Amino acid sequence: MCGRYFQQRGPAAVARYFETVNPLPNFAASWNRAPTQDALVVRRHPETGLRHLDPLRWGLVPRWAKDPSGAAKMINARSESIAEKPAFREAFRKRRCIVTADGFYEWRTEGKSKQPFAVALADGAPMALAGLWEGWRAPDGTILRTCTIVTTDANDKLAAMHHRMPVILPREAWDRWLGEAPAEAEELLGLLRPCPEAMVAAWPVTPRVNKVAENDAGLLARDPLAVVPDGLDDPPPEFAE
Repeated sequence: MCGRYFQQRGPAAVARYFETVNPLPNFAASWNRAPTQDALVVRRHPETGLRHLDPLRWGLVPRWAKDPSGAAKMINARSESIAEKPAFREAFRKRRCIVTADGFYEWRTEGKSKQPFAVALADGAPMALAGLWEGWRAPDGTILRTCTIVTTDANDKLAAMHHRMPVILPREAWDRWLGEAPAEAEELLGLLRPCPEAMVAAWPVTPRVNKVAENDAGLLARDPLAVVPDGLDDPPPEFAE
């Protein structure tokens, strides 16, 4: 799963990297972004067809939902079922997006405690997490736009922490996932696989990240007291203090 992530790059840097064209949203950095908070999302605008960077609330609310109360349970969508599950199948067909991040957190159970780890791309580049988005209309007519992050089986490196991981899309897949280039459902589902182990770095971080109220760059510092499984890494320079 993916239940917490970090994004220290500002909207201008994210927009340049993902080549979006709309005015920049006002969006603050976060080293501990949590469900029901806004995520910075790349999507193909439904009216213009252009690539936009927009804030959408993390936790998908289907169009047919009576209210948005279940959003916190819809922060992830399993890749194996998004084409059939009622909550996701229409968004998979029509409203795919990229949830931008600098990395995410995962927890490894060690006896009665859990050790948090940060995961980033080994080259320090932004992550393009496969996502879906929806627009839900409230009774007063206002529209709530929400998103979810697609997950798949963890690669061997990250399986030491959890059996699932978010889908990290390579650049050559962005246009198909966003609907800018034609792709059949089978081809799109084929994109939803674990990334190569060498593509990601993972390192233990402070348990302070367990509290959503904790939110500063120090959360990404390597925890020198943690027991680390073989094969994990030091943080890339972009995320090391």
